[in-house]
Amino acid sequence: MPSGEYDPETVEAKWQRQWVDEETYAFDEAAAVDPNTVFSIDTPPPTVSGNLHWGHVYGSILQDIVARYQRMQGKEVFFPFGYDDNGIASERLTEDELDVRHQDYERHEFQDLCREVCREYEDTFTENMQSLGFSIDWNNTYRTIEPRVQRISQLSFIDLYEQGREYRRRAPAIWCPECETAISQVETEDDERDSHFHDIAFDVADSAGDENGENESFTISTTRPELLPACVAVFVHPDDDSNQHLVGEEAVVPLFGHRVPIIEDERVDLETGSGIVMCCTFGDQTDIEWYQAHDLDLRLAIDESGTMTDVAGEYSGLDGEAARERIVADLDDAGHLLDRRPISHVVNVHERCGTAVEFLVSEQWYVKLLDKKEEYLDAGRSMDWYPEKMFTRYKNWIEGLEWDWSISRQRSSGIPFPVWYCEECDHEIMAEREDLPVDPLSDDPPVDACPECGHDEFVPEDDVFDTWATSSLTPLINAGWDWDSEAGAFQMELPELYPFDMRPQGHDIISFWLFHTVVKCYEHTGEVPFDSVMINGMVLDENRVKMSKSLGNIISPQEVLEEYPVDAARYWAAGSAVGDDLPYSEKGLRAGEKLLRKLWNASKLVDSLTPEERLDQPALKAIDRWLLAELDDQIRFVDEKLANREFSKARDRLRSFFWHTFCDDYLEIAKQRLRDGEDASAAYTLQTAHRRFLKLFAPTLAHVTEELWQELYDAGSVHTSEWPEPLGLDADLAAGETAMSVVGALRKYKSDKSIPLNAEIDRVEVFGDISGFEDDIRRVMHVAELEAYDDAPDIESVVTGIDLDYAVVGPEFGSSVPDIEAGIESGDYELADGVLRVAGHELDGEMFEVEEERRYSGDGEMVEADDAVVVVQN
Repeated sequence: MPSGEYDPETVEAKWQRQWVDEETYAFDEAAAVDPNTVFSIDTPPPTVSGNLHWGHVYGSILQDIVARYQRMQGKEVFFPFGYDDNGIASERLTEDELDVRHQDYERHEFQDLCREVCREYEDTFTENMQSLGFSIDWNNTYRTIEPRVQRISQLSFIDLYEQGREYRRRAPAIWCPECETAISQVETEDDERDSHFHDIAFDVADSAGDENGENESFTISTTRPELLPACVAVFVHPDDDSNQHLVGEEAVVPLFGHRVPIIEDERVDLETGSGIVMCCTFGDQTDIEWYQAHDLDLRLAIDESGTMTDVAGEYSGLDGEAARERIVADLDDAGHLLDRRPISHVVNVHERCGTAVEFLVSEQWYVKLLDKKEEYLDAGRSMDWYPEKMFTRYKNWIEGLEWDWSISRQRSSGIPFPVWYCEECDHEIMAEREDLPVDPLSDDPPVDACPECGHDEFVPEDDVFDTWATSSLTPLINAGWDWDSEAGAFQMELPELYPFDMRPQGHDIISFWLFHTVVKCYEHTGEVPFDSVMINGMVLDENRVKMSKSLGNIISPQEVLEEYPVDAARYWAAGSAVGDDLPYSEKGLRAGEKLLRKLWNASKLVDSLTPEERLDQPALKAIDRWLLAELDDQIRFVDEKLANREFSKARDRLRSFFWHTFCDDYLEIAKQRLRDGEDASAAYTLQTAHRRFLKLFAPTLAHVTEELWQELYDAGSVHTSEWPEPLGLDADLAAGETAMSVVGALRKYKSDKSIPLNAEIDRVEVFGDISGFEDDIRRVMHVAELEAYDDAPDIESVVTGIDLDYAVVGPEFGSSVPDIEAGIESGDYELADGVLRVAGHELDGEMFEVEEERRYSGDGEMVEADDAVVVVQN
């Protein structure tokens, strides 16, 4: 029997250790041969770039609730864990931790440093995750930099290459000057920043000039004057009649003196600036389109580090910001700066470091996306989305795609491309599948001579994969996808896992992780990788502001869990509507803590009232049948809501029924019956209901239910027990509900009158159907005499006051308002058909509200219940 107060610190630590030590949640491959008996979860591998935060906790709790629920449904649950420890995040973490630069090391040396630093963080992260009691199979863990995953990632590259889905091209690419690497469109975000609009005068070359001999000029408005040395054309819209005479002429770029053509193009925005725009290689996506469409010159004024090149002349060597200020000053001195005004505009930045991106020409590897946008949309439509509205984000991302996926990164931390190039003809040499993983910087190519030209010298590819190029393979990593050389085909070690039943993740990485996973897995297997997607929101602070270090509103999970139980945090997380952001709430944590105590204390009471042995079902009394039938309804509801990932609805309905209907009402009735003498019906019902409550609460309140289950029933883990099925008992649900509302009304009556709950009431009359429940009401509320009637009591509605709307009455009646008030106060008024006649005036219904109360005209005091009227005579 549970004794004393609930001690969550001791209980939770005990079960967290035991679950791991006993491998309670280990995936049993032998029991998973039938895919219909498996529930597989493609869990997000967190980036190794810092400590556990509330986003990890929140998302993992929702995943764990699903895992525990599915396990109790009889499914063999595959719930793995991984770490995304390759790429920019781990590289920057290592550089910051060790105060080093990756450029100062050979790649293999720096990667060794990364793994040492990441392993320390991963060990701490694992301890923290285990201290939260997630039902993860810790035997199924992986790291995205480990050799097995490197092999899978390189196999993916070679397979897509052979399918013709990848290509290498020297072309404009999105570039981060801070990280000094190409990035993909998905790694950028918009940021509102302060800037300036500059109106700059351009001269028309070889123009006849005006009467003062000055050349004809026009105005260009730009936020980036530092790109003037990269200007290669000027564009005019075909519908811009006032500037059509410029088309076909040449313009002279101020300060730099080179001539550029003036061309017409419909992509010019007539509403921005002067309506005439310059094209620079490259300032944005439109510049790239113009460059390609009009076969323009290439002038690269900014290099990979964000420094001005030789094309910038005397500004060479300056960073972009410094060059901008110098160029603006020189334009002003030369008379070309017509205006400079402050603005706020949206800048495209690297989401990792917040640096404004550039568009540079470089050689990169790409995965084709743009030719299959509709197929990838159809793949998304074939999955179940929780919530459905999140499909719109996926759809909008695909429809807005303008670039193929750039997967090469100029970094040290990452998985190498398994490619060498012929030094003579640049032919691409792919590694053999059997040799993977390889590193071209230290491994030899699989051929002695180029198959194209016969040359015997090769250049290794020194780029690494984008992080998402590997983490997008998590379903294949977990299913054991590999090349079977004997079969000459790709095989899966655990094909029963694929496609995965659920992909859980945050809404902020739909375009990153979800979309890229669909692309990769679809191209490799021809199947969509998941049956369903569960999207969680972000954790906000209590003011509904996103938590961030810069705002100082970060709350660490460790800090919270020093004060509150883990199960309280689980209760708080389950209060979310999936997909919506969830504010951190101490009120929610306290509510969870109270529920733990309530469950603990109610369990102690049930245990003290019932025998140790499991009872067989006797002939059940009406109220016991009613309670178990109502509980059947709760089981159906919770089952449906958890299956549909509607956690808050399941949590709130179950808590309310347990706390109010079971504990406040039924448990008090059963306690009285059992203390009066043996009552097999009440004892059986308490035992049965209690076991079912523990199971229903188990997915959310994981620790306290395990403690109570094993302490009281010694029947293995509650988390591997079967989910309760409805018993299918017939009961008068309406009469039982009315009876419970009568008990509640009488309890409130005694409380309001300061009457002890065990004090006797002489007589109670109930107007409502409580057939079969009279004795229970009488016993638990200590009623000497109780009569129930089907007909309605003699009740009248009495006006108790009239509230004037002075905002309307004042302007309308002015000085007569005191007379109106006096008439209402004395009762000298008439109210009929929604019109109030008082003090010689008529007020329509918009000018007042009538206060009424129901009064019983017979003997006794009336007490309102939900579905009945109760009259107390005492």
